[in-house]
Amino acid sequence: MNILDMKQKRMSLVTGMRQMLDKFDGVEMTAEDKAIYDKMEQDFDALNKSIETMERQQERERRLGETEQRGAENKDGERMKAFARALSGDVGEIAQYKNSYTLGTDATAGYLTAPVEFVQELIKGLDDAVFMRRIAHMTPRIGAAQSLGYPYRKTEAADAEWSTETAEATEETTLDYGRREFKPNRMNKLLKVSRLLMQHAPMANGTLLEEMRYRIAITQEKAYMTGNGTGKPLGIFTASASGISTARDVETSTAATVKMDDFIDAKYKVKGQYHARASWVMHRDLVKAAAKFKDTSGQYLWQPSTQMGQPDRMLGNPVYMSEYAPNDYTGGKYAAVYGDFSYYWICDADPLEVQVLKELYATAGQIGYLFNYYGDGAPVVDEAFARIKIKAS
Repeated sequence: MNILDMKQKRMSLVTGMRQMLDKFDGVEMTAEDKAIYDKMEQDFDALNKSIETMERQQERERRLGETEQRGAENKDGERMKAFARALSGDVGEIAQYKNSYTLGTDATAGYLTAPVEFVQELIKGLDDAVFMRRIAHMTPRIGAAQSLGYPYRKTEAADAEWSTETAEATEETTLDYGRREFKPNRMNKLLKVSRLLMQHAPMANGTLLEEMRYRIAITQEKAYMTGNGTGKPLGIFTASASGISTARDVETSTAATVKMDDFIDAKYKVKGQYHARASWVMHRDLVKAAAKFKDTSGQYLWQPSTQMGQPDRMLGNPVYMSEYAPNDYTGGKYAAVYGDFSYYWICDADPLEVQVLKELYATAGQIGYLFNYYGDGAPVVDEAFARIKIKAS
């Protein structure tokens, strides 16, 4: 079954679920009907997961195809091939790559600086695997700098005033600017791969690159969701004066649950000029619950996508699901964030480092690869976001 067929089947399930909810509105379901509805919910969850998995795989394959095509046309293709050969752990290939393309003295376990083409493909892979990197603002790279600072307005100026022709202008005293700092926080991962596998899976297009993408991607996504900003990005579900403050919280009307009115309150907590590019971010458990919400006219708020590559929508805005968004809906916890995510800034550093540990795991027939990524991320405009917080009982 292809993605389009699955989305159409999911739409049919949603329609059937809504019909049952309408039929038993205010009336308790029979045990038999409840079993049917529960089965539909299970099928809905399974389809959601399958759609998400297949869309990610299609994007990987598309990127891989683009990489192979560019590799054939790119004058720097030989450098990429040399880098892939160096990652095989062969001392001669490592030495040749480092002598030709990078600096370094230790031919066995020194750091290899990845080619620009490799880093670009890696970042593109992350863009596809982690949705925050698609909807956020990507700043210039930190590079050799210790940090990048961006000015921001801490306090707005007072409004201009009407005055007489000869009156003196009122002096502005409230306007204040601050500075946002982005630093190259380190993330690393050690992967061990059999020598035999590396002989049959070239690094530039193969298994190890995909595994590295995945490990870096999920670690980034966790930080973009709930990172505390100390040695890692600052997440959207973390209350902070440096990111999204508690002033942007919208408390639910009842304890331990999120209702339709809470989503409406959150949306209109944000100024209208942000709505055109705004999105929702939440865990799939809340999306499942939200699929049952209706407005005052009896219309469902959640609109499942039937088009490939298009997200589901609620209250007119895209809905993005993250496995690392909170799903503990108890008092005081956060449930969802609404806002214009172009005001979440992500900053990568250069270069990506790969250390080949050829001898350390030789007795096990393995080669070790130590990856180092440096980057940062944070919300930069408080008023561009609103966050739903569960009311304490």
